[in-house]
Amino acid sequence: QVQLVESGGGLVQSGGSLRLSCAASGFTLEHYAIGWFRQVPGKGREGVSCKTRHTEFTYYVDSVKGRFTISRDNAKNMMYLQMNNLKPEDTAVYTCAGGFRVTTDPMDYGYWGQGTQVTVSS
Repeated sequence: QVQLVESGGGLVQSGGSLRLSCAASGFTLEHYAIGWFRQVPGKGREGVSCKTRHTEFTYYVDSVKGRFTISRDNAKNMMYLQMNNLKPEDTAVYTCAGGFRVTTDPMDYGYWGQGTQVTVSS
């Protein structure tokens, strides 16, 4: 069964940190570009960060540059999003994804997790 399962979300105060984890099963994450997306009610899904399969190229949306770090551990079939200096505007449901292209277009991703809530209080 192909599956992505996130963990690590929760409630944190402004300025705090969280580390989101995403475990892949049923497929080899190493063969795919990876991405993290977030969504708030009433808005579309936003691409937060993405990373290539084999190179060190990464992308971050401007609002998280310098605060978030995407990474992957191919040996563990895992991906992560380290989020530091969190702000209330980072509050959203965060979802991990695997795809064939390293873009922030959700249409380029075929595998999706169920999402984890991140809430940042002011």
